[in-house]
Amino acid sequence: MVKYCQSCNTQKAFMVRPKTGNLICQNCFFQAFEDEIHHTIISTQMFQPGEKIAIGASGGKDSTVLVHVITLLNKKYNYGLHLYLLSIDEGIKGYRDDSLETVKQNQITYELELKILSYKELFNWSMDEVVAQIGLNNNCTYCGVFRRQALDRGAIQLGVDKIITGHNADDMAETFLMNLLRGDIFRLPKSTAIITGDDGDNGIATLPRCKPFKYTYEKEIVMYAHYKKLIYFSTECTYSPNAFRGHVRELIKNLEAIRPSAVIDLIHSCEQLDAPHQNQKLPQKQLCQKCNLLSSNKICKACTLLESLNQGRAKQILQIQE
Repeated sequence: MVKYCQSCNTQKAFMVRPKTGNLICQNCFFQAFEDEIHHTIISTQMFQPGEKIAIGASGGKDSTVLVHVITLLNKKYNYGLHLYLLSIDEGIKGYRDDSLETVKQNQITYELELKILSYKELFNWSMDEVVAQIGLNNNCTYCGVFRRQALDRGAIQLGVDKIITGHNADDMAETFLMNLLRGDIFRLPKSTAIITGDDGDNGIATLPRCKPFKYTYEKEIVMYAHYKKLIYFSTECTYSPNAFRGHVRELIKNLEAIRPSAVIDLIHSCEQLDAPHQNQKLPQKQLCQKCNLLSSNKICKACTLLESLNQGRAKQILQIQE
């Protein structure tokens, strides 16, 4: 029996949409996917006409679809944005060097300026060298902290107003659950914030980071990339199997098997959380005394970790933090 799209009722359905559970044809899926991201952007007033936007581009499915959709929507709805590609080379041989080739192909396809910054030039350490010193456990701590600072530095060099990243609904749910399991009450309310970094606490503001894919399922991003025939890099990071996020991701997949709406339920749960009570002492934002970038301490996490590497005591630092 032929089943038809529940959106247009004229075309044959080609999939059951993960987000809604409805039958949908390919054209209606593309349209719904793009329209929902447009709605997220407009409803949150994410951009202003004339702004310069750096797109965090890794060459993976999320960032590749982000580049495609933002470029498309910018033209279709006349956002008036000036778009740039910003890529970070962590220095992972056989992984990041290959994925950056995909970014370069996308640069040509979408005719956007590309800026690539490497850990080696910024910190004088590649991730391969970091792992050689600290081992396979907890290396994502270093990589995550360094990547955040590298994105900030790259954005400053480009002179952009905002950074957008391809963090999707699954990523947001994972971050919320990770902070919950760690007991990190200060980060909990902002775990799923669609825009971060523009609050100007203590009179100091940092470059806003926006997540247009906050309500976009990872499965749908994969389907969109596949059926649009987009070029992306799909190999998993060499060092990620040992990451805490991987265990949380597996937990959420198990929850989805029981309750298909688990991802969006986690996001909505986080949105209902109140900020920490006003009597609770929150970390005060200030400028790092070493790199002059935003920090919650006199010396930022990136500079602290970098110093531990340079002094050969990285393992001890990680043990103290655990």
